[in-house]
Amino acid sequence: MPSQSQPCITTFDSGGHRYSATDLRAALGPEFSQLPVVLRLLAENTLRRSSAGESARTVANLKGWLREHRSEAELEYWPHRILMHDTTSTPALVDIAAMRDSLAEAGIDPSVLNPQLQVEVSIDHSLAVEDYGRDDAAPRNLAHEYRRNRERYKFLKWAQQSMETVNVNPPGTGIMHTLNLEQLATVAHLDIERSENLEHPLVVPDMMIGTDSHTPMVNALGVLGWGVGGLEAQTVMFGLPTTLRIPDVIGFRLTGQLPAGATATDLALNITHIIRERGASGEFVEFFGPGVSTLTAGERAVVANMAPEYGASTGYFPVDQQVLDYLAQTGRTSEQIQLVQDYYQAAGLWFDPQGQPEYTDVLELDLGQVRLSAAGPRRPQDLMDVSHIPQALEGEANGVEEDAGGLPRFAIALAAITSCTNTTDPKLLIAAGLVARKAREYGLKVPHWVKTSLAPGSPAAMSYLRRAGLLEDLGYAGFDVVGFGCTTCIGNSGPLSEPISQELAESAIRPVAVLSGNRNFAGRIHPDLDLGFLVSPPLVVAFALVGRADVDLLTYEFTPEQAGGTPVKLADLLPTREEVQAAWELGHDAEDFARDFKFATTSPLWSKLDAPTGARFQWNEDSNILRRPPFAAANEGSQLGTFVAHPLLVLGDDVTTDHISPASAIPADSLVADYLVSRGENRNDLNVFASRRGNFEVMVRGGFHAKNLENKLGANLPVAHTVHAGTGEVIPLTEAAKRYREQGHSTVVIAGERYGTGSSRDWAAKVQRLLGVHAVLAGSFERIHRSNLIGMGVVPLLVPQEVKAQLQQLVADDRIEISAPSTTLAVRGAVPVKVEFHGGGVLEFEARLAAETELDLALLKAGGVIPHLLAKTQAQFQEVAR
Repeated sequence: MPSQSQPCITTFDSGGHRYSATDLRAALGPEFSQLPVVLRLLAENTLRRSSAGESARTVANLKGWLREHRSEAELEYWPHRILMHDTTSTPALVDIAAMRDSLAEAGIDPSVLNPQLQVEVSIDHSLAVEDYGRDDAAPRNLAHEYRRNRERYKFLKWAQQSMETVNVNPPGTGIMHTLNLEQLATVAHLDIERSENLEHPLVVPDMMIGTDSHTPMVNALGVLGWGVGGLEAQTVMFGLPTTLRIPDVIGFRLTGQLPAGATATDLALNITHIIRERGASGEFVEFFGPGVSTLTAGERAVVANMAPEYGASTGYFPVDQQVLDYLAQTGRTSEQIQLVQDYYQAAGLWFDPQGQPEYTDVLELDLGQVRLSAAGPRRPQDLMDVSHIPQALEGEANGVEEDAGGLPRFAIALAAITSCTNTTDPKLLIAAGLVARKAREYGLKVPHWVKTSLAPGSPAAMSYLRRAGLLEDLGYAGFDVVGFGCTTCIGNSGPLSEPISQELAESAIRPVAVLSGNRNFAGRIHPDLDLGFLVSPPLVVAFALVGRADVDLLTYEFTPEQAGGTPVKLADLLPTREEVQAAWELGHDAEDFARDFKFATTSPLWSKLDAPTGARFQWNEDSNILRRPPFAAANEGSQLGTFVAHPLLVLGDDVTTDHISPASAIPADSLVADYLVSRGENRNDLNVFASRRGNFEVMVRGGFHAKNLENKLGANLPVAHTVHAGTGEVIPLTEAAKRYREQGHSTVVIAGERYGTGSSRDWAAKVQRLLGVHAVLAGSFERIHRSNLIGMGVVPLLVPQEVKAQLQQLVADDRIEISAPSTTLAVRGAVPVKVEFHGGGVLEFEARLAAETELDLALLKAGGVIPHLLAKTQAQFQEVAR
C-alpha cells in the first residue's frame, strides 16, 4: 500500500449528520466537469489512496487524457469488496488453501494468508434444471444440487469459517449480480479506515470488482465495478490494487423513450450490436443524454449486464432519481437513500441529463427506434428483428427432414427464462407472466417436446409474482420456478426432453434454444445444441407456445383448434405497458427483498453441512472434487526467455472460454468420463465441468473439450486431440503435453481474433499452463482472458495482421522461436518471433506483448499470480521476523 496523504476534503450534511467527501472539483480544477463520470470515480478512488506526488501525477494524467481523449498512463484501483460465484471462488479458494500449505511447509503460520477486504461468495452457478414443469421443481432441483456438490460446499463453508473476511451466500439466495443490486450495493459507502483522521465520517462511492464478466450489471445503480479473472482477484485480496491504463471511454447518448411493446432486452441487444459494430475491447462505456432518465434502474441493469457482450469493461449509468427509486423499491432505509442523494450531489457525481462530458468516441441511439429483437443463432451481437429468425435459420437445416417423429425441423428444445440479465428487472418477469395468463385464457398449450424453465435471479420474484396472481399462470405454461440460479444461461440446462434427444440422436432435426440469457455460443447452453436465440422473457414464453423457431413470430397465427375457436397472434398475447405496471403495483412489496433473502440464507440444507475446521484444509487424495493443485507453489517459475516451441493447437476466430474450459455437462463418452469412472464415479451422473474446478486432474483433461472447436493441425481431429510433432500421431492434448515436457519442448497456441471471449474463467488460463503452453499468439484477446493468461505466467502475444493467415497454416512439425527475456520485456513492447517451416522457409515478424501495466510484467517475471503472492508473503514474514 502506498504512503498516503489527505486529499482535498469537503463536507456535506445528510439526515442531520455531517460527513466528509473527497473534493474532486478542487483536486481536478475546471476540467472536472469535462471528465466522464467513470473517470471522476476512478480519480476519487486513486486520490483517496495516493501519496501527494502520486495524486499530482494522477491529476496531470487525467488532464492529459482530456487533451487526447485517451492515455497510456496507469491508475491504481482499490475496490472495497469482491464478489465471486461458487465456480470461480472454488478454484481461487483452492489456490489459497494450497498456498497456505506452501507457507506452512516453509515454516510460516498459514493463517497469515487471509483476504484483506470483504469477499462475498454467491453459490449460484451449480443449479441444474433436472425437474421442470411442476410446482415442486425448485426444492427438488435444490436437493439434486446439494447431493452432487456436497463436498465442494463443505469446502466453501470451511473457507468461510477459516477466513474471517469471506462470506458465503448459500444456494437459493439468488444469482450473484441480482444479489449485488438488491442486497450488497450501498451506492454510497462509509470508508471507516480513512475516517480516523477526519472530523466527520468519510463517504465514498461504492466500488467493487467481481470474478464474473457480468459484474457491470451493478453499473445500473451508479456503482463502478467490472469483471476480473479469479487470478486478478487474488492479487486484490492480498493487498495489491488492480492496475489499469486510464481507459478509453465511449459515450453512448440515448434520446427519446422506448416505444410500446419494446423491452429492456430489446434495447440491450440493440446496444450490443451497435457497440460491436463500432468495435470495443475493454473500453469503458458510459450512457448519457436525456433518454437515460426515461429508463428505470431495472431496465438499465439489463443493458449494463451485457457489457462483456458488447466488448466493454463497463456499461455505466450515473446516479439519479431512478437509482433512488430502485433503492426504495428493494427495501433500503430512507437514511441510506438520502445519504446517496446528498453525497452524489455534493461530490458532483449526480447525473445531468443535459450534460455531455468529453469522450473518446460517441455513439447514439433513439430509444424510439427499438423494436422486438433477437440475437443469434450463435452470437449475442448478431441482432435481428424477431421476425427475421426464419431467414437466420436458412442454410442451417443440413439436410434434415422437414418433419421427423412428429417434431418440426427447428423444434424448440429449450425455452428458458434464465439469467440475471433479464430476470433482475421484475417487469420483464411480469410481462412473461401476463403472456402466460393470456395463453391460458385462450387455452394454448406448450408442445410436449419443449423443456421449459423459469429461474429468477432473486427469491423475491416468487413473492411478487404470486401476489400479482401470475405464478399459477406461468406454471400452466410449464414455467414453474426451477430454482434461483444461473441454470440454462451457463449450460446447466439438464437433459433435453426424450422426444428431442431421440430425434437428435438420429440427426433428424436441428433443435433450437430460446432463452433470456446473455450468451448463445454453440454448445454453451447445452453441448448438443449449436443454435440459440436470445430474446426477452415474454418472447421466450411465446416461442415455447409455438414450439418451433422457423416462424415469423409477429405474423404467426395459432389455429382456432389450438386457441379455443379463435385465431390468436402474438399481439393478442403481449401485454401493454399499463398492464405490466398494474401487475407490478399489485405484486410489489419492498419488504420482500430482505425477508426472502434472509429466509433463503437460513436453509437447513446449508446449516447441516458439516464442514472441516482449521487454518489448513485437509486434502483427500481419493477425492474427485478437490485436489491440491501443482501450480500453487512458490517455485513454479517464469516462462519468459528465448524458447523454441511446437504448436499444440491452431485455432480460428471467436474461441471462447467455454471452448477452452467448458462449464457444461461432462459427456459420458469422453476421456474425462473415462478418468472419473476409473476412480469410481457413475458415468451417467458426472455433473458439470464447473463442479470439478477444484480438481486439476479433471480440468486439465477437460481442456479444449468442445466438439465444435476445430484444431487446424489436422483434419477432423477428435475432441481435445492434437497432432504430435515428429511422430505425426493423433493423441489427446494431455498425452501430447506430457510427451513434449519429457522431450524438453515448449508449446504454443495459435488463435485468431477475440481469443478468450466469454466468461471470466481462470481455468481457461490454468489449463493452458498445465498443458505446457508458454505463449498464445492471437489476433486479439478478450480483456479478462488476457489478464488470466498473465496471471498464470503464459505470455499473450498479439500478431500483426499480415502474418495471421500464414500462422493459421502451421503444422505440428513447424518450430516457433520466441524471444521474450525478462530483461528486455516492456509493456506493449515488441517480441521477435521466428517460424521455421518443416517443409522449408522462414517467417520472421515482431509480435506485441499484450501486457498493459507494470504489474502485468511483474507477474510474468514471477511466473504468475500465485508465486508472486507467495514470494510477497514470505518476504513480509521475514521482515517481521528480523
